[in-house]
Amino acid sequence: QVQLVESGGGLVQAGGSLRLSCAASGRTFSSYVMGWFRQAPGKEREFVAVIGGSGSVIHYADSVKGRFTISRDNAKNTVFLQTNNLKPEDTGVYYCAASTVFSWSNLADFGSWGQGTQVTVSS
Repeated sequence: QVQLVESGGGLVQAGGSLRLSCAASGRTFSSYVMGWFRQAPGKEREFVAVIGGSGSVIHYADSVKGRFTISRDNAKNTVFLQTNNLKPEDTGVYYCAASTVFSWSNLADFGSWGQGTQVTVSS
């Protein structure tokens, strides 16, 4: 398994931006598919974006397409989520997760999870 630590969350006004980071431990980071998920209060955790090991294959949830960008730096064992034009409905705890398969619909495919970083968007 890989250890994951998220950072970069905070309080931002609607229309603002945040860059979330997820640092991973281990020597085989590039072999993992990395995903971002979020969970709003009282709601289930939901998929946001996923990126393949080389960074060439990416998939987004429809709700964030065109506003969020996922990327990774395998030399630094880090995956990023650039969030632009944030909306109040983007508020939640954002988690990064690692998987050995390219997936987004089944959270159980992701065996390693970070502790999460809070994103709050005010209107």
